[in-house]
Order: sequence, then structure tokens, then C-alpha cells
Amino acid sequence: MAFVILGLIFIVLKLLGIAPVAAWSWWWVLLPLAFAFIWWEMIDPMFNISKKRAMNDMADRQKSRRQKYRESLGLGGDRRKK
Repeated sequence: MAFVILGLIFIVLKLLGIAPVAAWSWWWVLLPLAFAFIWWEMIDPMFNISKKRAMNDMADRQKSRRQKYRESLGLGGDRRKK
């Protein structure tokens, strides 16, 4: 996401003619967007970064839902040891 934001900032600076970006070639201005494309199309699927993050978020939501359910039943927040 940082590459996309940086690319958009570079494009705006280039179009507005703000130095030093105005003097750069369009290849340099669009390079962060190319990096973002490479990241999302090759690197992310290769290492399953987004999938792992989504699975961790789902597990956290599941934990909090179970915790709320236990508290609503009056079983307390933590498990009791016998």
C-alpha cells in the first residue's frame, strides 16, 4: 500500500510541476506503482502474506466472540481449573 501512495504522490507532484519530481522521467515517477503490482501479483501469493493476516484476524475475532459468549453465560473470563 505504501508503494501505491508514494506513486500517487509522485504523479501529483509531477503534474503540478513541483521540483525535484517535475524534472524526473515518467519511468521514475511510475516505478513505485510497478513495485506495488509486482508485490501484489508475485510476492504476496508466493508467501501467502495476506491469507495469513486474514486467518489471524479471523482467529482473533473468534476468540473474542467466544470470550463474550462465556461472559454472557456467567462462566467468567478464564477457564477454571479443577
